[in-house]
Amino acid sequence: MILRTILCCTIITCISISVRAQEIAKPYADLSEYVNPLIGTASTHALSNGNTYPAIALPWAMNFWMPQTGPMGDGWAYTYTANKIKGFKQTHQPSPWMNDYGQFSIMPVTGKLRLKEEERASWFSHKAEVAKPYYYSVYLADHNVTTELTPTERAAFFRFTFPKSDSSYIVVDAFDKGSYIKIIPDQKKIIGYTTRNSGGVPQNFKNYFVIYFDKPFASAKTWNKYQLQQGVEFTGDHAGAVIGFKTSVGEQVHVRVASSFISFEQAELNLKEIGNDNFETVKQKGQAAWNKELSRIVVEGGTEDQLRTFYSCLYRSLLFPRKFYELDASGKVVHYSPYNGQVLPGYMFTDTGFWDTFRSLFPFLNLMYPELSAHMQEGLVNAYKEGGWLPEWASPGYRNVMIGSNSASIVSDAYIKGMRGYDINALYEAALKNANNEGPLTAVGRAGVKDYNTLGYVPYDGGVNENAARTLEYAYDDFAIYQLAKALNKPKKEIDLFAKRCQNYRNLFDKQTGLMRGKNKNGTFQSPFNPFKWGDAFTEGNSWHYTWSVFHDVQGLIDLMGGKEKFAMKLDSVFTLAPVFDDSYYGSVIHEIREMQIADMGQYAHGNQPIQHMIYLYNYAGQPWKAQQWVRETMNKLYLPTPDGYCGDEDNGQTSAWYVFSALGFYPVCPATDQYILGTPFFKKATLHLENGKQVVINAPANSKENYYIASSSINGQTFTRSWITHQELTNGATLDFTMAAQPNKQRGIAAEDVPYSFSLEKKAEEVKGGKKSKK
Repeated sequence: MILRTILCCTIITCISISVRAQEIAKPYADLSEYVNPLIGTASTHALSNGNTYPAIALPWAMNFWMPQTGPMGDGWAYTYTANKIKGFKQTHQPSPWMNDYGQFSIMPVTGKLRLKEEERASWFSHKAEVAKPYYYSVYLADHNVTTELTPTERAAFFRFTFPKSDSSYIVVDAFDKGSYIKIIPDQKKIIGYTTRNSGGVPQNFKNYFVIYFDKPFASAKTWNKYQLQQGVEFTGDHAGAVIGFKTSVGEQVHVRVASSFISFEQAELNLKEIGNDNFETVKQKGQAAWNKELSRIVVEGGTEDQLRTFYSCLYRSLLFPRKFYELDASGKVVHYSPYNGQVLPGYMFTDTGFWDTFRSLFPFLNLMYPELSAHMQEGLVNAYKEGGWLPEWASPGYRNVMIGSNSASIVSDAYIKGMRGYDINALYEAALKNANNEGPLTAVGRAGVKDYNTLGYVPYDGGVNENAARTLEYAYDDFAIYQLAKALNKPKKEIDLFAKRCQNYRNLFDKQTGLMRGKNKNGTFQSPFNPFKWGDAFTEGNSWHYTWSVFHDVQGLIDLMGGKEKFAMKLDSVFTLAPVFDDSYYGSVIHEIREMQIADMGQYAHGNQPIQHMIYLYNYAGQPWKAQQWVRETMNKLYLPTPDGYCGDEDNGQTSAWYVFSALGFYPVCPATDQYILGTPFFKKATLHLENGKQVVINAPANSKENYYIASSSINGQTFTRSWITHQELTNGATLDFTMAAQPNKQRGIAAEDVPYSFSLEKKAEEVKGGKKSKK
């Protein structure tokens, strides 16, 4: 009997795997069915497989909701390996490292009243859990209650299915660090606010919430630090409420909740997003909202697992930066400013770190959602006017995390790719301020800017950490400003200044090792030098990762390395070197190191951002087939539709947007230019429905597990061998046809005109043109 059972289970498992591996000619009409919000949730502090949580939300919504398995205040608020749920939390958390703000939770309880998180927590199983972008359901075994929730942008609808009980409760937890609660029994209503945050907020920060129930209260109590209080109103360190009632078997209690960063009155207005809709209607509208955005890209000819991975990555690419604005009584856009605490008109977005997201997330939004991107640019104008600086990491206001002044890339890329309708001159002014000054925080403005502007680099012995990484990123950001200055017809002196500064990367190139290296004030390189040492002169990486951070002038880097052949060999070395490391700067193995070590791809650390573009650099070296090989290898190996499906932090859409772009067959190596660099298409067909009504159709009918090399290609029926395409070519509408093969075509993409943009090539072309003019 045991052997028969084992055999039966084995057969079922094999059939399931076979079905998932079969190619699906036509995807579901309901693309949200492919999204798994649990991907990346099997993560810990020591090892990130995404460090995500199931964000039950609408695209870019102000509020997300999540089941809470971790203790109050823990950034790992939901982990796949947990077996108990403590509550259902409204969250604004961008990542566990940044933690949360403005959070509170709701939890059903039956039997003995239990208020403390650990006591009210209930066992649950993933077998009795349903997670979709717009809907979440779970059976809470200890309370015999099924909880369902479905959100709008600023509100949510709960449906609790209770057992027969004289002691059914719903606990509202406004969390500690300062909160308020008030019960209004005759209106079946609770209001309150939470002030809990992790930094980046003004003194008057509050998240106001209103909660309506459809069942009269048999009992109602407030509590403080889990101790019941007399009265229906309480303000203190940790306020909460509990309401009780009798329930019959299968009785459903409906709860509508909304919140506002502005006021209770605004929270009531935000609740109108639900209006008179019932639970199912709100759920259907949420499903429709997600399908509207997901269907902007329709891919065909992949397996079920590949479709699940793609659309789950697309879902993650459509969450951040979140809308931090609301609509007032007259329907006008207003926001509570996380920079000065005032309520002001206009857009505001937050919860994104530009160090991560400048690379592919924002370029993706500029391509597919230009109207939203323009609103985001207006939000940056407001952030600058209200706070005096552009944020580099906002959550919700300035946070002192990461390096660079990559806001310059965000601003420049949007304008160069056609975003309009906002004060670009204010943003140019802001970019200059961030580039030329140290800010109020180390991560705002430029740390070490005086040395950078005089020496041409941030010195290793100048008292500023991660100095080589800063130098490389500042140089790229100077290029972004150079590009924007040209587009805005700024004075030549200004343009020339940033043209010069964008070459500062050269100052850190060590000819002896062929790598980037920290440099002292006196011009000597930092010594002893270990290219495998993480941190120190670099940020969450080593020299092998950061050497390639010359997005804007790859040809210049090729020249420094001694030509294309040597450059390509250096790229090869990243994959062939052992995954050794020196963690002495940190004193322990940080999770990014571990993720590189276990990936079995040498020194290639795709789990963190600095090296994610590197694969595409083979195109600049005249070996595009290697880019095709390694892109496919990375997609197949490091992305899966499972709880451990990422190879490091997902990081607010950046790692997901890399996958989405790469699946389409191209990637924005250098934001602030108009080029996308070719990799290899992942599906047999992809159709992009652009906002302007045009379509981009990408055909690769012979695409397969073996056929990942591009043998030939055409655009709109015309053969092209370039390893790049332009933004305008795509937005004009285009049909890209790829002939795929199992063997590389080493004659394609190797001519001088096939190579993507580099600043050095642009300058050489200008010199040649200038020389011809002088001869005339």
